[in-house]
Amino acid sequence: MKQRIRSGSRGGSRTGIRVAVATVVALTAVATVGGCAFSRPRVKVPAYLPSPATTSAYDASDPTPTYEPTFSPSPTQETYDPDGRSDVSGSNCDFSDSLRQFTYTVSITNPSTTDSFSYDMAVNWMKAKPADGKAYGLHERSIIVGPGDTETYTAKYSVNQSSIGQFWFTCQITRAQKTRM
Repeated sequence: MKQRIRSGSRGGSRTGIRVAVATVVALTAVATVGGCAFSRPRVKVPAYLPSPATTSAYDASDPTPTYEPTFSPSPTQETYDPDGRSDVSGSNCDFSDSLRQFTYTVSITNPSTTDSFSYDMAVNWMKAKPADGKAYGLHERSIIVGPGDTETYTAKYSVNQSSIGQFWFTCQITRAQKTRM
């Protein structure tokens, strides 16, 4: 048997291709590790950013927005706070020794121009010295006040003791629950 040895131009070109491919792979690896192959484009960030448009309501010195809701209740639907103590005032806080009775003049003004309200009132005569939160007496009453009207009445509380020495007290409106009629 004879052995054939291949020779010729074909074998050399295959070796050359292999060498060329190996060289490209080696150069690509070196370039990638070195950071110069497939580099990302550089992005330049501006040092100065443009300010918001002049039509904006934003003020950099006051970061709270200037938005205000556009809803306003119609005159037939006035809003109200059910705690009506801001509609109430009191005067002439007194105690009568002969009647053994506390009195306090209460005035209720309904600020509404359209609605009547019922005010569920509570008046307390409180211990003032020492102010320990104890009440001498309590007066409760419901009163209806028409739109824009003021109603005045005298709250009273009688003490069942025959003899009361000197004492200190204050008058307080502790409740004025307001309900639309």
